[in-house]
Amino acid sequence: MKVGLVRWVPGLVLILAAAVWLIAAVASSGRAGSPPLPVPHPQVGDYVQLTHSETPPTQAQCNSAGRRCFTPQSTRAAYNVNPLYARGYDGSGRTIAIVDSYGSDTMAHDLHVYDQTFGLPPMCGEEGVTCSAGMPKFSQLSLQGSPATKAPPSKSNGTGQEDKSAWALEVALDVETSHAMAPGANILLVHTPTAETLGVQGFPQMMAAEKYVVDNHLADVISQSFGSAEDAFGSTRSLENLRDAFKAAAANGVTVLASSGDGGSANDKKTPVGKGGSTIPVPTVEWPASDPLVAGVGGTYLCTDATNTTTRTLDNVSPPVNCQGQPEQEIGWIDSGGGFSHVFSRPAFQNTLPAGSTTIPQTQRGVPDIGLQASSRTGALVYLTLPPDGNSGLICPGGQPCSTGWYDIGGTSLSCPQWAGLIAIAAQIRGGGLGTINNALYAIATDPAAYANDFFDITAGNNQADPDVPGYNNTPGWDPVTGLGTPNAAHLLPELVAYSLTH
Repeated sequence: MKVGLVRWVPGLVLILAAAVWLIAAVASSGRAGSPPLPVPHPQVGDYVQLTHSETPPTQAQCNSAGRRCFTPQSTRAAYNVNPLYARGYDGSGRTIAIVDSYGSDTMAHDLHVYDQTFGLPPMCGEEGVTCSAGMPKFSQLSLQGSPATKAPPSKSNGTGQEDKSAWALEVALDVETSHAMAPGANILLVHTPTAETLGVQGFPQMMAAEKYVVDNHLADVISQSFGSAEDAFGSTRSLENLRDAFKAAAANGVTVLASSGDGGSANDKKTPVGKGGSTIPVPTVEWPASDPLVAGVGGTYLCTDATNTTTRTLDNVSPPVNCQGQPEQEIGWIDSGGGFSHVFSRPAFQNTLPAGSTTIPQTQRGVPDIGLQASSRTGALVYLTLPPDGNSGLICPGGQPCSTGWYDIGGTSLSCPQWAGLIAIAAQIRGGGLGTINNALYAIATDPAAYANDFFDITAGNNQADPDVPGYNNTPGWDPVTGLGTPNAAHLLPELVAYSLTH
């Protein structure tokens, strides 16, 4: 199920120098004659509100809504992260930058509720927490100002892309799940207040903000849970003009990740603003996940024992455990964005693939590179406070306004920030940023023994989300649904570190 909403947000610290620099960058990108750019949209595939208070839902409540709700503990167990925690590796001393539009003015409160509920270490900067030495820090960097999280006026004639309360759900998902995966890492929520300006929409501001983060050495890894179809850009040049942040990240040892999208093999080719509002489904992939300097993150349907907190169990028990009648399994998610780029040719790191992989044409970059849980039916619990004035901006299934409470959320917006948490842990092991990880991922995967040890190869499923657009099947090795597969973190992360130290 997909819900046709736009969701995201941010909010606080105004740095004047950054704002002046960013405004100049945006102004230069929007000069007369520049082609209009597409609006970046968040990759929340589906969500359902399960409670209307700070009390989290029980698994029985999740089951009644057709959901298998993951907690931080069960996700960690599924991807074998616990042995790393036992060795003291939790992302301490490293920083995750999460980039969103708008932000959320309730994030400090929501993070505190989330941490208290699941027994996670508190962060300096969350509501009600006294900071102490060694505590991870949550902070916000607001470039160009920080508008309050509110719904648009009821008679607004806008595009709907500026729905700040809807974007708040994306922010809560990104911040809470990245902290759950790397509880010792700092989190910097970076946000811009612009979804659309004079036909140059969102991306220039976001990319300029990321360039600021890289140039000022503010983070080790950047998580991007947004994207737009490559074919929605006015030209290849208009997309190429946005890549400076990624080039700077590669040169400065910063890892950049991006959600591969929630349209399966199909994405909307949006008509530029001022040209009408129609969309055309086409077989294409999303940028920035398609960028060779970025690790594109796809999604899986992951179903394990809801009470499991110690090991990965995919043992097909009978009767099935909380999987809505399905056996315990991890398969490709039907909405996982994937396919082949229309802009970038196959990068060198994809020249050699594991045995059985889907073939990648020489003229096209294959997307995604890696995967993690993303199905809306086996999603993660997230807490969100919605201000009363913003409630009408977020509509829950059934057409009713959502409210404050606990949500179960799916989408590649879920897989990307959790991978960012894993990379923060790897950066702690290394003692510094890993930089671009694609070379390492594919080098490890081409060794059969290392691949079997470090990845969970996803060999079942497909991503034909639109019946009118051909999809792709999961295969052994790499495929255009989940990439190389999902991580066996305790084995993969040290291998990524070892590669980064020798190359």
